[in-house]
Amino acid sequence: MKTTCMHRCPEAGLLIMRLTLGGLLLIHGLAKILGGVGFIEGMLTSAGLPAFIAYGVYIGEVVAPIMLMIGFRARIAALIIIFNMLVAIGLVHMGDLFSVGQNGGYALELQFFFLLNAVALFFTGAGRLAVSKSNSWD
Repeated sequence: MKTTCMHRCPEAGLLIMRLTLGGLLLIHGLAKILGGVGFIEGMLTSAGLPAFIAYGVYIGEVVAPIMLMIGFRARIAALIIIFNMLVAIGLVHMGDLFSVGQNGGYALELQFFFLLNAVALFFTGAGRLAVSKSNSWD
């Protein structure tokens, strides 16, 4: 029996997932490149953490999404995104953890979309439609 993409095509699904997660998160990173990370520095210092940690957001929202989109060390990129989202939820969004947003949806649905898709990609890897496929971190 011939298998077609209409029957089952997990590789295309993984590619779409990588491009969606990476692309949407990259937009947040580009906004921070253009606008700076001053507000993140302020949140970190008010939490008693060093301000320079704010520059790590560029790794989590620019470097890791690009790695994910092209399929280079996707599991490492996913781990970076997971860490980035856990820090963002912990520092910024804890007050909304059990809240409903203005439109009736979960207040942290975007953050959890990023977080849980990164978790899924950590477990699946990039798939065959990726730049790098030979390493266990792909």
